[in-house]
Amino acid sequence: MRAWFRQVLAAALLAAVLLAAGCGGSGKKGSTAASARPVITLGTKNFTEEYVVGQLYKQALEAKGYRVELKNNIGSSEIVDRALTSGAIDMYPEYTGVIVQEIAKQTRRPRSALETYNRAKAFEAGRGFAVLARSPGQDVLANAVRPDFARKHNLKSTADLKGIGGFTYGGPSENYTRFEGVVGMRKVYKLYNLRYVPLQIEDRYRALASGKVDMIGAFTTDPEVRQRDKVALLSDPAGIFGYQNIVPVVKRGLVDREGPSFAAALNSVTSKLTDEALRSMNAEVVVNGRTPADVAREFLRRNPLP
Repeated sequence: MRAWFRQVLAAALLAAVLLAAGCGGSGKKGSTAASARPVITLGTKNFTEEYVVGQLYKQALEAKGYRVELKNNIGSSEIVDRALTSGAIDMYPEYTGVIVQEIAKQTRRPRSALETYNRAKAFEAGRGFAVLARSPGQDVLANAVRPDFARKHNLKSTADLKGIGGFTYGGPSENYTRFEGVVGMRKVYKLYNLRYVPLQIEDRYRALASGKVDMIGAFTTDPEVRQRDKVALLSDPAGIFGYQNIVPVVKRGLVDREGPSFAAALNSVTSKLTDEALRSMNAEVVVNGRTPADVAREFLRRNPLP
């Protein structure tokens, strides 16, 4: 728990630094040339897929003549949302279920991807933000264990964990306080036998392989989940991890100011984010060591904007 508290404190300090610096906010916007467009400040969260999607949006907008400042690795959704609502950033890519269950804190779980999207749009509209089109693909949190651990305890779903005795669960600091994490697993699945171990996102699979933890919070578009000899995913019959389509969350005033071509550029990118596309781009970064910028550039070259 001391380690978890240090991570939370570090996240809070990071948010304070971002906000104090303006995170590329209004102080950096504008131009001495009357015809120049204001700079759009685009933020991302703190993992590979966000870096890739952030680059996709940045490069797509720049190809249409927009000026974009990218602020990578701001932190978890809770931190990025504070940057957005404070005016420190103008937009960022988010997941619909996270908006509904973690940012809006709505306790009634949506029953479909469309319901999740509509509720996310309504919530953000009430705060002055637009949620643009959703991706066809989803990146959902999923509990992952080692195959030998699954065989030993006959595990198929998260519900099966209730009867196995004590076990360790590793994930980033926000997973400890989220319904889509420890809170939901204890409340819905009654997993009081779970002991949380804080991990950096990039350390999850190493911790699982080494036996440091018995289970991790994986993402369904992680390239590692395809290694079936090393990772077994457990199903989520109660649906606590929700529906997680990617959407740009943007200041309403920015959408109105820039007009239809701005939203169209972002929506064109989002429409191409299938499960397979996300997995493939993530693998290019994680497995092949390419930069998110290069991966995004190649993807847009193969999938040109209209």
